[in-house]
Amino acid sequence: MSPQLPPFKHFFELRVYYEDTDMGGVVFYANYLKFMERGRTEWLRALGVEQAELAAQTQRAFMVTQLDIRYVKPARLDDLLQIESQVTRMGRASLHFYQTICRQGELLTQSNIRVCCVETVNMRVVAIPDAVRSKFAVTIQE
Repeated sequence: MSPQLPPFKHFFELRVYYEDTDMGGVVFYANYLKFMERGRTEWLRALGVEQAELAAQTQRAFMVTQLDIRYVKPARLDDLLQIESQVTRMGRASLHFYQTICRQGELLTQSNIRVCCVETVNMRVVAIPDAVRSKFAVTIQE
């Protein structure tokens, strides 16, 4: 059974650029996934985990294996967005995130995403390295 974690939220802001939008200035739906990826990457970075270094030193990487997303309202060109990432569960080889994208407190998108640790050589699911897991546990409990 996976341990339940106390709430720990990471916030990351980004601006919507022209390249993120369609001709009408509305963010293209797939770009919300990119924004959430950036939020999770910055969460890792805030914990002292650099993904390139992790792959080079341990032959491990994180990969999205499950996604549930709900689009509530559109984001538009020049909006300043807040991406909130919260780990809701940590398993031996996985992290479950609840992520939202808001504009000035207004919910635009919400998702539940499962990320698994994989070996970079064969892309098989493996345990999160203990050194990385300990960084998650310490920060999440603060």
